[in-house]
Amino acid sequence: MPVKNIRREVMQFLEKDINSFVDQYLIPTEKIWQPTDFLPNSQADNFFEEVRELREIAKDLPYDFWITLIGDTITEEALPTYESWLMTTEGIDQLGSNSWSKWVRNWTAEENRHGDVLNKYLYLSGRINMREVEITTQYLISDGFDIGTGSDPYKNFVYTSFQELATYVSHNRVSQIAKQYGEKRLAKMCKMIAGDEMRHHNAYSDFVAEIFKVDPSEMMLAFLHMMKLKITMPAHFLRESGEKIGVAFEHFSDCAQRIGVYTAQDYVDIMQKLIDRWEIGKITNLTDEAEKARDYLMKLPARMAKVSERLVIPEERYTFKWVNPALV
Repeated sequence: MPVKNIRREVMQFLEKDINSFVDQYLIPTEKIWQPTDFLPNSQADNFFEEVRELREIAKDLPYDFWITLIGDTITEEALPTYESWLMTTEGIDQLGSNSWSKWVRNWTAEENRHGDVLNKYLYLSGRINMREVEITTQYLISDGFDIGTGSDPYKNFVYTSFQELATYVSHNRVSQIAKQYGEKRLAKMCKMIAGDEMRHHNAYSDFVAEIFKVDPSEMMLAFLHMMKLKITMPAHFLRESGEKIGVAFEHFSDCAQRIGVYTAQDYVDIMQKLIDRWEIGKITNLTDEAEKARDYLMKLPARMAKVSERLVIPEERYTFKWVNPALV
């Protein structure tokens, strides 16, 4: 049977349990936090006082922090790309109402709040050239992305397992830095976003774990493929107005590394956490090719760690159009 058909059969087999994953890992709309819970209340008499306080505290946040926060915000706001990509996954009925499509729609609904709350914070801070940020967001959505998964659910779920944990790390670190600078409001909202990302990571990791139970060899080969390919961040096409695709992403990544929000070592740590979570070293009943893949994966974090140690992050500050240098 062709590999594509096997993937579809596995997805159909697992579908019976997906509704329980929705209940376990996603929070009902009426109970989950909403952006206005963390922003100045526009209906309150003291709204302008709260905004002035927010703007005053924002003055103390450093340049690299702002660029990292803006890049994170734009990444979250490119959600239409991610939903449309997931809906094309083999076994997910984008036009119907199977449990997999229910998962994607509900996951998207939760993720949608992240860009919303961060965008409003940037706007209220008064430190950001919002038109340039909006141009970059529109570019990122229209440019799409190429992460090497195609419509393969095995590769897609490896990617989402990795990426959701990476975004947890990033938002959690931004929260910690904001707190250090006394910006408790931003710290709280980023902490809540990080919590969402961890729940989503746990769900996608469980999807992979279930696939390992029924199709271990092909799942192992898909995991190896994604690790060899290297996980590309969803905003890797990031660009500013008048710039080529990807230029802004490189400088955004440098900022994130300089302030320790997301580093090459974090990439290695996440890889190791996935290997440990899926107990790769204990998986049996593999084909010869899959056994070799397992052995390669077990050694890969150590190899990648050596590479990460040699990386040199530029110290010079790239001037983004997203911010007014005189204000940051």
